[in-house]
Amino acid sequence: MFDALAERLEDAWKKLRGQDKISQSNIQEALKEVRRALLSADVNLQVVKDFVAEVETKAQGVQVVSGVRPDQQFIKIVYDELVTVMGETNVPLAKADTAPTIVLMAGLQGTGKTTATAKLALHLGKENRTCLLVATDVYRPAAIDQLITLGQQIDVPVFELGKDANPVEIARQGVARARELGVDTVIIDTAGRLQIDQDMMAELAQIKKAVQPHETLLVVDAMTGQEAANLTRTFHEQIGITGAILTKLDGDSRGGAALSVRRISGQPIKFVGVGEKVEALQPFYPERMASRILGMGDTITLVEKLQEEVDLADAEKMQEKMLTAKFDFSDFLKQMRLLKNMGSLGGLMKLLPGMGNKLSSEQLQQGETKLKQSEAMINSMTVEERRNPDLLSKSPSRRRRIARGCGYTERDVSNLVSEFTKMRSLMQQMGQGQMPGMPGFAGMGNMLGGMGGNQPSGPGWRGYPGGGGVTKKKKKEKKKKGFGQL
Repeated sequence: MFDALAERLEDAWKKLRGQDKISQSNIQEALKEVRRALLSADVNLQVVKDFVAEVETKAQGVQVVSGVRPDQQFIKIVYDELVTVMGETNVPLAKADTAPTIVLMAGLQGTGKTTATAKLALHLGKENRTCLLVATDVYRPAAIDQLITLGQQIDVPVFELGKDANPVEIARQGVARARELGVDTVIIDTAGRLQIDQDMMAELAQIKKAVQPHETLLVVDAMTGQEAANLTRTFHEQIGITGAILTKLDGDSRGGAALSVRRISGQPIKFVGVGEKVEALQPFYPERMASRILGMGDTITLVEKLQEEVDLADAEKMQEKMLTAKFDFSDFLKQMRLLKNMGSLGGLMKLLPGMGNKLSSEQLQQGETKLKQSEAMINSMTVEERRNPDLLSKSPSRRRRIARGCGYTERDVSNLVSEFTKMRSLMQQMGQGQMPGMPGFAGMGNMLGGMGGNQPSGPGWRGYPGGGGVTKKKKKEKKKKGFGQL
């Protein structure tokens, strides 16, 4: 997501490096690179023209700030304009004064609409909002069964009347059932088509008239590029939508849809789908997305992911183990599984400042492979070997047995034990007040195939093994969820 765009924008910054100020002449080459970058990302042509014109106007009128390079000032201008184009602020989902809040899901077939329906219900569940899903897609084979299966997976009830019922009546009775159950939100999954047609629009309009939804969300496939914006505008003109959910933003999309939807359709992107898992739905924050596009990372989203997965009390215990060299292979396995629960390694790395453009797909794949190898080797260890890694350092026969059990070589096992021992030693030094660099991420980076040896240090990197952890101030905060390790 946005990798190519970020790389092309980097060329724009280079045009201004070495300059002492922003001027009419030296900004033109940078603006050309910005224009090329946006067009190659499949951003709508009119949006690109307006964007570049606005950036040029603001850049020429910018005040020179002492100590700030022209390329840095230009990046700030582009960042501000990206945020403006994408909507400036997050637009939260509506919440009715009197329950239930009714959400109508619309979209073409193949956009991931039914899955997005379940993802939205799971997201609302994390906000302590109860949901009922309503299956009105009686046309697509197994659409109702798919929603029922997803509902069981996330423990959310599904209302359906079978394939022979009228979709409008299903929606009406579904809302009535939601009132009986006393749920907060009812989400209605509607039928899609391979293309926009009048029958589809007429049925959607009838359902909307019957249930009077508080939100009408259009689910749009980001892979369609700038056509996603035109689709959103068409649906809004004919049906009247309140926002969009952009799916498959983690795929091989160039990102143009995220930059075009709000400006072309006038409707906000409210959520984005960033993976196939049912947990992979995030509220859309323009400022965070702009930060990712420019390779600045997104530490707020990373912290939110950590808060969902990590218990503060466990984090403090783990930190103590790390700093006293009591961190063992069982603890390391727990950390790896936590990583997997939070999403792909590549997705997490791109949330870190400075990492968005620094790791190639090959390096990220290498890291994913290394994680799987490490997990397989640890699973082949006995309980005692996990608790006492020194046993493996001293016993070649144990390493050979583990290698046979997991299908890797004895050298692979030896490398894992060696890197783990080094990481524990660095953590212990840090616990004794010594600062041997960035042991946490660098140590884990070596274990993941050499990914973390030269990464930046600083506040943005706290929270990794050996990277700082929980402060006294944080200990005083409400003890529910927190972060202290990864």
